[in-house]
Amino acid sequence: GKESKITITNDKSRLSKEEIDKMVRDAETYGEDDKKAKERVEAKNGLESFVYTLRNTLKDQKVAGVLSDDDKATLNGAVEEAIAWLDKNQTAEQDEYDYKKKELEEKCNPIFAKMYQQSGGQ
Repeated sequence: GKESKITITNDKSRLSKEEIDKMVRDAETYGEDDKKAKERVEAKNGLESFVYTLRNTLKDQKVAGVLSDDDKATLNGAVEEAIAWLDKNQTAEQDEYDYKKKELEEKCNPIFAKMYQQSGGQ
């Protein structure tokens, strides 16, 4: 057979201790930024999912048939307001998305609780 000998030398391309330390610091810094960006996107997605699920629920005849006209108007208004807010606030911070979702839940949950009680928990 054939024999090949490979010699690896580490002359010029070796990182200095300072360069390695800088890379570690940069990774830590950007890691925190990445974590914040991920949390912001998750909060935005959570609000969007909640809003569009709510909108679809309101279109369901089983739900629409049980709600009063006032409750439907309240819920539809809240959904449209949240969609408009999302359209204007694509770059909002995580706490803004979380607050908006909580605000929407506070408007909707009592109406759905009342609806559930009226239907006998069915």
